[in-house]
Amino acid sequence: MQVAVLTFDGFNELDSFVAAAIINRLRPMGWTAQICTPSDYVTSMNGVVVARQQPLEFAGQADAVIIGSGINTRAIADDAALLARLQLDPAQQLIAAQCSGTLLLARLGLVGSLPACTDLTSKPWVVAAGVDVIDAPFVAHGNVATAGGCMASVYLAAWMIARGAGWDAAASALHYVAPVGEKEAYVARARAVVTSFLLAEAA
Repeated sequence: MQVAVLTFDGFNELDSFVAAAIINRLRPMGWTAQICTPSDYVTSMNGVVVARQQPLEFAGQADAVIIGSGINTRAIADDAALLARLQLDPAQQLIAAQCSGTLLLARLGLVGSLPACTDLTSKPWVVAAGVDVIDAPFVAHGNVATAGGCMASVYLAAWMIARGAGWDAAASALHYVAPVGEKEAYVARARAVVTSFLLAEAA
């Protein structure tokens, strides 16, 4: 499973790195999450410079895509040339967006009238884009999921792994990264958040 983690200038490190690190726990099973950027290097909202692993266009070839957030998302959402580089297909790919990344998902026409999640800061922009924002950390509709809040990246990773490799694989990856002394509770909480959407998809 090839996962493209879309990462733009001004990106939020938690959105790009946490989900990627959890997904890459499945490398022995052939999973790889890679940072995909529009240029050779991007700089985070806190000044961390990252070299891309794949170009932005890799998202069109990947099995799954995660769209992270950042301080420049509104400018990116207005950049038609940049968005045109993203050829995503929810019929063939798992697609997830976090926080202001939901705005990009909306501009790409992949949210529509479905309820979606975002962070509190981004909510007015996402609502203005015509999205029905709900007060929840995570929601999924078929192959498209959205999450709100930096640490909700854990739920995106859990959902994506569970969809592609089953809940046991997701639980194992989460158990590894969870705080010591809280591992079982941490995994149980994530399962409670995403399981209903997994069951809905199975049905």
